Amino acid sequence: MDDVFKEHGAFSWNELMTTDVASAKTFYSEAFGWQYKDEPMGEMTYTVVTAGEKEIGGIMTIPPEAGEMPPVWGAYVTVDDVDETAKKVEAAGGKIHVPPRDIPGVGRFCVIQDPQGAYISAISYKM
Repeated sequence: MDDVFKEHGAFSWNELMTTDVASAKTFYSEAFGWQYKDEPMGEMTYTVVTAGEKEIGGIMTIPPEAGEMPPVWGAYVTVDDVDETAKKVEAAGGKIHVPPRDIPGVGRFCVIQDPQGAYISAISYKM
């Protein structure tokens, strides 16, 4: 793994949640030359995006719990401790939209919203 997966505060992953994974894969492959690797994750398939040999992000279907959310790209920032970061977010006036939870085989994450309304995810990777 690159240092961004270990460095607290570093942007480390980008993820598209969409209603049509196949069309998104075609579009981004044509636009940027991205390649893909589909990985089963429980009841869903997660598509890992690569540029050259480097894994740079993922694509997934919008989960049912997201409701009527439109397709969106989201960014992940590496943190040393997701649970502690969630507490700091709330103390600083932010909101927790997805409480800290595990991603089997990957790590632990949460989705936060800053006081101005912008969303971002925090993640601690298993090493």
